[in-house]
Amino acid sequence: MPDKKINIAVVGLGFGAEFIPIWQRHPHTTCYAICQRDPKKLNAIGDAFGVDVRYTDFKTMLKDPSIDAVHINSPIPDHGWMSIEALKAGKHVACTVPMATSIEDCKKICDLVKKTGLKYMMMETVVYAREYLFMKEQLDLGKLGKLQFVQASHQQDMDGWPNYWPGLPPMWYATHCVGPVAGLIGQPAEYVSCFGSGTVRKELQKCYGSPFAVETAHIKFKGTDVNARIIRSLFDTARQYRESIDVYGDKASIEWPLVEHEPLVMHRAKLPEHKIPKLVKAPDFAKRLPSPIRRFTTKGVYDLGKKTHLSFTQGSGHGGSHPHLANEFANALAEKRQPFPNAAQSANWTCVGLCAHQSAMAGGKIVKLPAFTLG
Repeated sequence: MPDKKINIAVVGLGFGAEFIPIWQRHPHTTCYAICQRDPKKLNAIGDAFGVDVRYTDFKTMLKDPSIDAVHINSPIPDHGWMSIEALKAGKHVACTVPMATSIEDCKKICDLVKKTGLKYMMMETVVYAREYLFMKEQLDLGKLGKLQFVQASHQQDMDGWPNYWPGLPPMWYATHCVGPVAGLIGQPAEYVSCFGSGTVRKELQKCYGSPFAVETAHIKFKGTDVNARIIRSLFDTARQYRESIDVYGDKASIEWPLVEHEPLVMHRAKLPEHKIPKLVKAPDFAKRLPSPIRRFTTKGVYDLGKKTHLSFTQGSGHGGSHPHLANEFANALAEKRQPFPNAAQSANWTCVGLCAHQSAMAGGKIVKLPAFTLG
């Protein structure tokens, strides 16, 4: 246990509000403060969860010496500058995905982490989702044999989402694909080649200059013969929400179902053809967590708040990942170690998407990942 509880400030109270009761109950942390530009929403959330320290201005909040770490859940365009300002102010940072929308901001964050010794963790849900944890466990136990190939997809209909979302290049928001394939392979991405496919409506193309309905990338990973494919779509592509992972080994493979909430499929080598596939359900990994936050791996606990954020509902509860994310960040701070993913890993996963979109705009040209992301 740390000498004192770690004071967390939650920034952004849409999706961010889902974490308040987790920080309040974790043995190492307290939800000390909340920050939201809209005073009405700020006070409603503060009253609902009993958080007394409240800020409407992020930079003013950073001056509070009682805050040890900030958990940033602001809109995507704010992730980079907010993380940079928080690190400059001496605060540890946990930030929802992606790390930033530019390679330059990713580098600034990594440089600040090295300079200050502070901790940074991108809160990638998929690498703590129960399906990923099950696949990783099977791989680590040797049940899959030699890892041969990994692929992941993230397809979502973002029509109706606010302000900065319309027309966003699919690969700018790719960490839900990149994180799991990188985590399973265990090495940083080295270079990427990506193709765009189809077109989105002209009014969407005007926002970021990105024409593609779908972007698909192949990723070369450093120091291994195992590589990966990822698929992303955000607009004008008919598909139920899906964050999927497929992992292939020489003894067994595990594939994500085509329809959400159906079982995973395990394929086992060297059996009669009709016996190769077996339906398997990923277990809940709540027992890995401190007992006060175990219940937060299931959707029902979010009735603690009056309204669940759309990303949680549409994303099928993010695979029970929220308490695992909080636990990893809290433990990393308490144990004075790097979290997973750390700053360099977070930058690598984010920059895969940024580089992939560059590649797609250049007709599939190979684009190397920046050296600072390679660890």
